[in-house]
Amino acid sequence: PPCGQFDALLEAVRQTVGATAVRIPTPEDSLDAHQVDWRKRYRGQALAIVCPANTHEVAEVVRLCARHRVSIVPQGGNTSLVGGSVPDDSGQQIVLNLRRLNRVLDVDAANLSMTVQAGCLLADVQRAADAAGLLFPLSLASEGSCTIGGNLATNAGGTQVLRYGTARELCMGLEAVTAQGEIWDGLKSLRKDNTGYDLRDLLIGSEGTLAILTAATLRLYPRPTRRQAALVGCDNLTQCVSLLQHTRTRLDARLTGFEVMHQATLALALRHLPEQAQAARALLTSAQSELPTWTVLLDTCDTGPSSTLTQDLESLLDDAHQQGLLSRAVLSHTEAQYRAMWTLRESIPMAE
Repeated sequence: PPCGQFDALLEAVRQTVGATAVRIPTPEDSLDAHQVDWRKRYRGQALAIVCPANTHEVAEVVRLCARHRVSIVPQGGNTSLVGGSVPDDSGQQIVLNLRRLNRVLDVDAANLSMTVQAGCLLADVQRAADAAGLLFPLSLASEGSCTIGGNLATNAGGTQVLRYGTARELCMGLEAVTAQGEIWDGLKSLRKDNTGYDLRDLLIGSEGTLAILTAATLRLYPRPTRRQAALVGCDNLTQCVSLLQHTRTRLDARLTGFEVMHQATLALALRHLPEQAQAARALLTSAQSELPTWTVLLDTCDTGPSSTLTQDLESLLDDAHQQGLLSRAVLSHTEAQYRAMWTLRESIPMAE
């Protein structure tokens, strides 16, 4: 950019958020964590990385950028795989990173809800729910670095979408800053709310194009008392779909995940991340040396005081085998085996 063209804007932004919260990329510090996507397919050049500390600072920065006609790229953990959270290469965009908005504002156990700021890591949201004896079920491989604002902005699905739905179904209310720098307070936890336009659902999945999400009220669930997984081998996708139908009929809401993985993707994980994946391979290939063409990771949970989950799983898999819906199956019987099965699934993106 021409020398001094944005000096007034940057000075006003520093006055708003503090000098240490405004970082300028330099040859010595390219700030790749904010300007390069997770797979390193997209690389941008920002005018500055701005990290506001609260919603009012977000609103003021938006107003300043609007006044100076400088575009904004909202950013959470920058863990997405589609390039939407990195700037272009013009050097004239502000990256507005929300990681400092990272407080859990309230947990309402009686209403099964919690209110958090958008910069909270997904893992921290899960831990806050767990500390209250509850469950926030959104779960992703990047949960230790992605933020809840980014999850909602992209309507993340996660691994338990069959039981709990996408991020949209897990959100009860939002706070957001509009392109004019106005704060829209839609934070509410009323479950039976049939009033007005559904601006919440309009903003979820909009990827920062309509407003910047700054806080959310989330839906919680009772924490499961037992969970169990199975790795199931199938010969083709028709079998996988029939197995899903069969499992839904038998388990209903106890089915939380149904991840279908091709032989080639598992081979990548076993080849490039053997330490993480080897334990699951030992389970999967205990009867046969070759990987099945398709592998289903079937995840279940139960919240009842006395669980019959193992017996029910064994029964449905026996029936599915007799009906020709699977070639082999192995259940997890310990927490270590359960985690090994999920580690195999979660290793695939890194292996790729």
